[in-house]
Amino acid sequence: MIPNKRDRVTFYALLCVLVMFASAPLALGQQPSQPSRESIQSRSDDETNLDTQLYLVLASNQATANGKLPAVLQPVVQRLQATLPFKNYALAATLLNRVKNGGRLSVRWVGGPLAAPNSASSTTTSFNDFTIDAVQLGTIADGSRLVRLKGFNFGSRVPVQTGATVASTGNVSFPSINYEPTGLHTDISLNEGEPVVVGTLNVGASGEVLVVVISVNRSPK
Repeated sequence: MIPNKRDRVTFYALLCVLVMFASAPLALGQQPSQPSRESIQSRSDDETNLDTQLYLVLASNQATANGKLPAVLQPVVQRLQATLPFKNYALAATLLNRVKNGGRLSVRWVGGPLAAPNSASSTTTSFNDFTIDAVQLGTIADGSRLVRLKGFNFGSRVPVQTGATVASTGNVSFPSINYEPTGLHTDISLNEGEPVVVGTLNVGASGEVLVVVISVNRSPK
């Protein structure tokens, strides 16, 4: 029997379907199985360690023993002087800590006085704690890197003189000091390697202000 035109069309259609199914596994097998650029970058970031630098800067109108600040803080202080016109800025403490990308950081320490040298609490220690719930690297639209700090918390128990206690002999008096808590809690983002002011805290009866500055850099390999 000689196939008519309709039979020939049906035959060629079935043949095309069979060829497509036969070639599909081959085509799929030839496609390279390579991770995307985003997944490679994500895995690389997961293995990154970050160095956090916490600076506590004391702003006061009283003279300080050492008014010299690290060069990295000079631009920060210049901006502060426009809004906090204190006569002197001095570095009260510096903390360097390392944390894994996406990790949590918690530090507690007993430090020197967070007050001007001539204040009543200038010889009394302070109790401090610094925590970050998560430190996370990120990228913005222009490709530059930023760091997200979730649950940034700095707290300090500062000594406050509330009076004086007279000794039993009646000839000597001692200051009566209470420790009062102060601190700040926030979520912030900052450019990698750029120091930023997180906030300020009043820590002295004579008007001293503690400026909390943070900077984060990728750790050297």
